[in-house]
Amino acid sequence: MVTYRNIIAMQAISASSFIFLGLLSISCPRQPKDNYTHTASSAISAHDTLKLPAPDESASRTKFARVIGWKEGEKPVAPRNFKVSAFIKGIKSPRNTYVLPNGDVLAVLSNSERSEKEQRQNKVSGKAASEVPGKSANTILLLRDKNQDGMAEETYTFLAGLNQPYGLTLIGNSLYVAHTDGVYKYPYKTGDTTIKGKGIKIVKLPAGGYNNHWTRNLLSAGDGRNIFISVGSGSNVGENGMHNEICRAAILRVDTSGKNETVYADGLRNPVGLALHPETKKLYTVVNERDGLGDDLVPDYFTSVKEGAFYGWPYSYFGQHEDPRLKGQRPDLVKKAIVPDYPLGAHTASLGLTFYDGEAFPQKYHNGAFIGQHGSWNRSEFVGYKVIFIPYTDGKWKPAEDFLTGFIAGRSNEVHGRPVGVTLTKDGSLLVCDDAAGVIWHIGYTHTN
Repeated sequence: MVTYRNIIAMQAISASSFIFLGLLSISCPRQPKDNYTHTASSAISAHDTLKLPAPDESASRTKFARVIGWKEGEKPVAPRNFKVSAFIKGIKSPRNTYVLPNGDVLAVLSNSERSEKEQRQNKVSGKAASEVPGKSANTILLLRDKNQDGMAEETYTFLAGLNQPYGLTLIGNSLYVAHTDGVYKYPYKTGDTTIKGKGIKIVKLPAGGYNNHWTRNLLSAGDGRNIFISVGSGSNVGENGMHNEICRAAILRVDTSGKNETVYADGLRNPVGLALHPETKKLYTVVNERDGLGDDLVPDYFTSVKEGAFYGWPYSYFGQHEDPRLKGQRPDLVKKAIVPDYPLGAHTASLGLTFYDGEAFPQKYHNGAFIGQHGSWNRSEFVGYKVIFIPYTDGKWKPAEDFLTGFIAGRSNEVHGRPVGVTLTKDGSLLVCDDAAGVIWHIGYTHTN
């Protein structure tokens, strides 16, 4: 084991296009986490060779970034022979992207929305300068790179009037869009530049969540019949009561009609990135772990996801390290907690995930993982604020490498932007959402020496 251009015609399609199927109820087929009996017979064995420091609740620190954006000519830094360019800039909070079969790129624009009280507090603490302000754009743009030069020449408002959208997946002629409070199904045909049909809400989800845990990601299960849904926790470590965590801190699975909902795996505090490995076809996720135990706890992680498994939250972390704030509450679940595959460092805010199955990058990148790290706020010094790459060789994950850096400006608490979603284009280039700076970066390979 190795140790995220002004919006055009945003109101083209409004929230009134939704058809609500009555009062859909949240019906997770599992009891609250403080009552249920876990279905896994025992923890799936793994050697916990990661040496973690002792938890220290008194050692928690904060350092908020001040986003200054990118001046003309400035851009992130990629390895030699890779070219970085702005696929599109001047848009509000591009958080995620999805590439359609014809190469069109869907860009999801959404951000955290703060109450007036939170806005006042965040201005004093410095947090306000680290994130996108104001009301969420709640829009999906369609971007078209007609001449394949790594820059979008055409921009369309694909969907608007949404509710903090994030995840997308296309199955057949249906496009599924995850809002913070549910999953909607829309008719789509190749080449559409706007959705004109009405969306049907097929799954109701618990809305919002702790800090930025309002994102809901989607992934086709690869069988044409089922969809994975990731839902983050409603709290840091269950401090609002575990009855408020039903259907949270979990990856759910539903069929394409929204029925037969099950908890695929849980104990995953904020599992945002979802992807199927191109070789093994296993489900993987990246998870944001908890706050408040010091600079170096708890490590975020990248892991394969085993059906029916429990990954510890909130009672333990990285296997069976018991959280002192919940000590003795659920020793049975601590005993069953699985050690995740790969630690990514504490407070990196690892959010984006994609595997490289293209042909444009050199061989070393094939089947490896790109992970977008949004960057820390709850640590005395910055970590994250970059895209990392984890090579996959001979069936094993190798040490991570920096792939896209330069987001930290190097002056006190200033950063140019914050990388989040990562996606492959049809030609095998990489797109990186920089939500705080309002840019989607395109990284292509130049084939030069």
